[in-house]
Amino acid sequence: MIGTLYGVGVGPGDPELITLKAARLIGAADVVAYHAGVGKQSNARRIAADLLPPGVVEEELVYPVTTQTTDHPGGYAGAMADFYAECAARLRAHLAAGRDVVVLTEGDPMFYGSFMYLHDRLAAEFPTEVVAGVPAFAAATASASLPLVRQTDVLTVLPGTLPEPELARRLADTDGAVIMKLGRTFGKVRSALEQAGRLEGAWYVERASMDVERVLPVADVDPEEVPYFSVILVPGDTRPGVARYDRTTTTTVPTTAAEASEVAADPSAEVVVVGLGPGPDEWLSPEASQVLAEVDHVVGYGPYVARVPQRAGLVRHASGNTVEVDRARKALELALAGERVAVVSGGDAGIFGMASAVFEAAEDPRYADVAVRVVPGISAVQAVAARAGAPIGADFAVLSLSDRLKPWTVVEQRLRAAAQADLVLALYNPRSRSRSEQLAKAQAVLLEHRGPDTVVVVGRDVGREQESLTVTTLGALDPETIDMKCLLIVGASATRVTRSGRVWSPRFVK
Repeated sequence: MIGTLYGVGVGPGDPELITLKAARLIGAADVVAYHAGVGKQSNARRIAADLLPPGVVEEELVYPVTTQTTDHPGGYAGAMADFYAECAARLRAHLAAGRDVVVLTEGDPMFYGSFMYLHDRLAAEFPTEVVAGVPAFAAATASASLPLVRQTDVLTVLPGTLPEPELARRLADTDGAVIMKLGRTFGKVRSALEQAGRLEGAWYVERASMDVERVLPVADVDPEEVPYFSVILVPGDTRPGVARYDRTTTTTVPTTAAEASEVAADPSAEVVVVGLGPGPDEWLSPEASQVLAEVDHVVGYGPYVARVPQRAGLVRHASGNTVEVDRARKALELALAGERVAVVSGGDAGIFGMASAVFEAAEDPRYADVAVRVVPGISAVQAVAARAGAPIGADFAVLSLSDRLKPWTVVEQRLRAAAQADLVLALYNPRSRSRSEQLAKAQAVLLEHRGPDTVVVVGRDVGREQESLTVTTLGALDPETIDMKCLLIVGASATRVTRSGRVWSPRFVK
């Protein structure tokens, strides 16, 4: 007969927050295990101390390190992996002998809890049960009497150990947030909150539900006095552009964006559409950088919005890839309310980008007083061509193979026209999971008018770390190797490849 492993959450600190089920299991345990820092008492054991039965076997699992610094040959990760393997071996011996083992965990066992690593190693061998506990952030919101998220608000839980720019970006992109793992990370976290425009209204809760708990605005916290057992709460009501919750008066304070429907159109209202280029920061124009440094709102497809550095006062509005006109309307509405807003697009916004979508939405008479300005960016075709050499040095055409906004018959007609005219042809949106046949069809059409030895350049993620460039031929091109990260340049009959593999098209026609 073998024992059962229990992962038991004992809550954030107040023993009265231990669930009835957790209390029952602790009181019946043969073995109680808990984690502790070097030279420190286990907080989990302190919480459950009065529930431990007489004669219970205790297993104290002492962490080998409490920071990322260690001389272990495998570094911090290696040291912790060895530690959890040793802990699992100690508990395995009890379980194999038929003894039930209760592992005490602060908060909830499966929420940033050390029990997870024991579960990984033992659950396949022994009966295992996890008992939920009150997580620290739930106790913190109760202590602060602070509404965290409402209705359709999105809550994001962030570890303070994330890099500062990533923290700032995520804080700007979410409604409500909880930041854990503070202590040494507090200074960085506070800076990220300020960059994201979320410092005002963020609250710090230390040792929630304990006798020594503290609750105060993050802006008032001394970074030198922040323990690990603390969290930061960022209510959804504090996001710029929404009604704000005032904790001191329990009233909501409307902001400009919230009153948009009552604000007269700003006579200088403007939406600036910005091309971000293919990826590298050095490919972003000074004009684009200046616009992004001055606007209050950035609207765009999620991955493009993520490329805009976060700073204090900047509100980000990220959306999916097929709602271009909806996001254009969002930008126009913000401009109507007197906000300074930029719509961002990859590459050049005027080449299969957001510029056309903004002008389409702006045809609505409601936006007649909103000016639309377009800031150019380096296009994907320019970037791929430059990497290859000079394949578009002669007359060329640019065509999207996507038939989402136009029928395939139109795409095919334009392919034939470009092929018959012997133009170099750049193909955007060549192939996706939902459009897996179009590129093969396009290849067949082009082969009706071009020889199989026609030069083809395939650029993938050009300008980014995963960049690759392949020079092949129209006959040898394998559509199965192509996806939406690629741009293809199909040469004209005169396009050449040098001995060193560079591709160029002569400016003259013989």
